[in-house]
Formats: sequence, structure tokens, C-alpha cells
Amino acid sequence: MLLALLLFSLLLLVLLGFYVFVGAPRSRTHQMFAAFVACFALWTIKDIVLWGFYVRDGSAAWWVSASFIISLLLQFSLVVFAWVFPENEPVPYGRAAVIFAPGLILIPAAVAGLMWEEAGFASGQFRIRLTPLAYVFVLYVYGLFFYGFTLLYRKYRRSRGSLQGQQIGAILWALVITGVLKTFANIMLPLFGVYTLLKVSSLFALPGVFIYAYAISSFKLFSFQSALDQFRLFPLAYKVALSIAFVAISSFLLFQVPIVWWSFGGTPDGWRRYLVFSVITALVPNLVLVALIVRSISRPVRRLTEAAVAVAGGAYGAQVELHSNDEMGLLAESFNEMSRKMAADIESLRHLNEQLIRTEKLAAAGTLAAGVAHEVNNPLASISSLIQILQARHASEPETSEMLRLIQTQIARITQVTRDMMEFARARPPARAAQDINRLVDASLHLASFDKAFRRLRLTTEQDASAPRVYADADQLQQVFLNLLLNARDAMPEGGDLRVCTSYDAQAGEVAVEVADTGTGIAPEHRAHIFDPFFTTKPAGKGTGLGLAVCYGIITAHDGRIEVRQPNGSGTSVRVTLPTHAAVREEQG
Repeated sequence: MLLALLLFSLLLLVLLGFYVFVGAPRSRTHQMFAAFVACFALWTIKDIVLWGFYVRDGSAAWWVSASFIISLLLQFSLVVFAWVFPENEPVPYGRAAVIFAPGLILIPAAVAGLMWEEAGFASGQFRIRLTPLAYVFVLYVYGLFFYGFTLLYRKYRRSRGSLQGQQIGAILWALVITGVLKTFANIMLPLFGVYTLLKVSSLFALPGVFIYAYAISSFKLFSFQSALDQFRLFPLAYKVALSIAFVAISSFLLFQVPIVWWSFGGTPDGWRRYLVFSVITALVPNLVLVALIVRSISRPVRRLTEAAVAVAGGAYGAQVELHSNDEMGLLAESFNEMSRKMAADIESLRHLNEQLIRTEKLAAAGTLAAGVAHEVNNPLASISSLIQILQARHASEPETSEMLRLIQTQIARITQVTRDMMEFARARPPARAAQDINRLVDASLHLASFDKAFRRLRLTTEQDASAPRVYADADQLQQVFLNLLLNARDAMPEGGDLRVCTSYDAQAGEVAVEVADTGTGIAPEHRAHIFDPFFTTKPAGKGTGLGLAVCYGIITAHDGRIEVRQPNGSGTSVRVTLPTHAAVREEQG
């Protein structure tokens, strides 16, 4: 019965440690939990060997030595866990070297048998007499325990009331329960010569380990929802572990047991020894095999899965940091390339959608502008004629003549607005031919130089002499460039720097013209509307809001792009990009 309980305890510890570890193998918290469970598993194995199979009339020095060493390793694991949990912080190796340094002396002393004077069975009864060095060892072990406990308690006080505080509080209770039970069974009773509970002391670790695992899993280890989640998405590591366990158990029962029976026969005690130690020794290679598979397959698949879920959630362009020369590495590279292309395609679709919406706005505004201009121009022409007649009749009356002149001025202003609207609405087909982009820019600068305010700007020009011709309407492009130059002038009423440059991208087959000023810039809330018809930030009477809309229509009709940026947080840079392939084909044809 005792052997069955110890073996059950061992299997439970291993399964629980593996379950928690593979949930987040890169987490230091889970790594230290696995180390903690591994120490308890070794403790259980030594108890199985001693109390299940060892001769009841001999030395147990090896068992005492292993007990001292494993207890020290347990406290090392506890202290490291207290350092890294719950923030998953790095281990302070300098501090660890100082605190763990006594282990360099105590562990060899335990191996050499300096901790006891007598340890073993006499007349079937277990006896042990310790040396003073053993009590020093015990004090050091309990010092590490209380140091780790204190670290966790301080973190608990800082995060009390939060989920992390609840986790640390549960772990503190697990330490108290395990510490009290193990102290009572392994220290207090043996001091009075009572060794009865030493046989089952391994079982006393189970409650603490379960609470420990429950806490670091955010209290979801035994929840019904967690079980459903695991059922819906059964991790690859669990499938591999179950497959290996099934194959190992099946081969053991179908092949090893019959072969041993056929070869050796054996007594019931021999069979018990064989079965128990076959299970124990099979755990190590199988767990190592599972760990290797998790590292080489499950972990990369998990990273790919997380990246795929991120992309599905809208994080287009997400990348997987995975470098290997196998199929996983190739899959990761292909996924990264697919993610990059997806992000680029979606960005391109977004731009196309914006252009489509803007084109629809331009079309609707053009239809409205044509209708309004037509309806206004006819009565406006009649009013203008009547005003001219009145001016001729009342030329000798200065006051009346001045009022009529003011009315005529406002009529001229209205006429100009309606003319702009008609120009905006008129879909005049461009008269395209091969054009020198540098010459068009120079012509636009020459026209703008007649403006007095424009001449106050500090102009800098940079032209790419290698830029080929573009297939375009010279008048329309000149209208675009002149509009951009005058907008830059309006953005710098007190003067400023204006840079006009041309460039050629041979790989893309594009020529670009950039007009950059150091003016007031464009407010972020206005950038999405700058190409909308009738949208303007200029004062009333200074603009109709059709300039950039017309420019956008002209450039898109030439299969080009017009983009507005705000470099360095100030000023405005407008970049017009035009293709050169059509001009090359025209010249070659």
C-alpha cells in the first residue's frame, strides 16, 4: 500500500509539473516550478527505493545524503522563484552566488557522510544520529526558506488586492502548509526518535504543490472553463506526450513484460521491483524526448500560432522571430513574407479606397458646381448689364457712381468664383505629349515670381538632370505646380524658406516634384480633408477650396500621386509623382 501511494504521488507530481511547464516553457516562473517539482520527484524516488525495496538491516547513508542535498536544492528553487515571480524578472546572479555559496561546502560534506554518525536499520528499526554540522545545514536550509518566504511576503504586501497579490498569498499558504508538515515529519518527530511519518513525508508535499500550481496558473488550473479551453484547443505538446506515453506503455505491456517473464521467470518481489523501477526509469527518457519535441516543434508552432492569431486580430505585418534551417524556419520565413505582403496590400487597398471616396466627392462636387454656376451666371449677366446701364446714366453723381462701382466689383468677384467652379467641373481631356518636367517647374516658378509676396520667399531649387520626360498635358501640370507654389506663399505671409526639387527613381520608373515650405503646416484634423472640394483653411475671401481638389483630379488623371506630409513637425511638403513609362513608349513609338 505504501509503495502504491508513493508511486502514485510520483506520477502525479511529474504530470502536474509537465502540464504547468509546457503551458509557458519560456517563463522563468514555470521553469522554477518545474525545478521545484523535479526536486520533490527525486525525494519521492529515494523514499520508494528505501521504504519499498531496501534491506531492513543495513546502512541508509545514501538516503540521508540524498535527503540533505535535495532539501537544499528545494530551497535554492524557492529563493530563485521568489526573485522572478510574478514579474518574470531575470535572476540576480551576483546575489545568488553569494547566498548559495555555502552549498559548495555543505553538499560535498553531505556526500562525504559528515552530516551523521549513524544512519540505517538496526534490528529492522530505522535509526539516525546527526553531527553538529548537520544542524548547521538545517539552519542554513531554514534560513533560505524564510528568506524566500520574506521576499514573497513583501511582494504580497505591495500588490495586495490584485490578482498577483492573490497568487502570492496562495503560494505563501502553500509554503506554510508544506513547511509545517515536512518539519513535523522530518525534523520534530525524528528528534524524539519517532520515524513513522518519514515513510509518507513525500505525500505531504502534494497539497502545497497543487496550491502552488493553482496559483501560478492564475487560478485556472482546475476550472471548468480552463478544461473546456484545453479540450477545444488541445496543445501539440499534450498530444505528443500522450502519444509517447501510449506507445511506451503499450510496448512495455506487450513486449517487455512477456520477454522478461519468458527469460527470467522471477519471484513476486522481483516482479514488483522490476515493474516499479521500469516505470521510474522510463519517465526520464520519455520526458526528455517530450521536452526535445516541445523545443524543436511545439514551441515554434506556438509562436507561429500566436503570430497567426495576431494577424487574424488585425495586427497585419506581425513577424515571427524564428531562425532555423529546417521546415519550421522555412515556414516562419514564408509566414513573415506573407504577413508583410498582406500589410502592404491592405495599405494599398486603404489608399485606393481613399482615392475612390475622394473621386466620388470630386464627381459629386463637380456636378453641383456646374449646376450652381450655370444657374448663377445667367441672372448675374443680366444684373451686370443693368449695372453698366445705371453707371452710364448716373456718371455725374459721384455717390451713386461709387455704389454702382462697388456692386460691379462684387459681381466680378462672384463671376470669378463661378468661373472657378466651371473650370473645376469641366472634364477637359488633357492634350498629352512628352514634357520636360524641369522645364515645366521653371515655367511655373517664373510665373509665380511676378507676385510681390512670392518674391519675399527664400527659394531653393534642386533639379535632377537625369529625369526623363513625362507624358502629360503641359498646361495642366503647370496649373498644378503654380497652385502649389502660391499655396506655399500663403502659408508664409511673413516670408520663409521654399524648396522646390525634382528627382527620378529609375527602379520605380517615376519622376517626383516636391514643394516644401516652412510655414504654419496643416493641423492633424485637417489632413484628411485637404483634397476635398470647397475645403479651405484660408480666411474668408482668400480662397474657394478648389485648388488642391483640382490638382488632385489632374494628377490622378495622369496616373500619378499627390501626397502631403509635414516633415519634422513643421511646414508642409507636397510631393507630386508621375510615371515615365508612357513617355518612353511615346518617344520610342
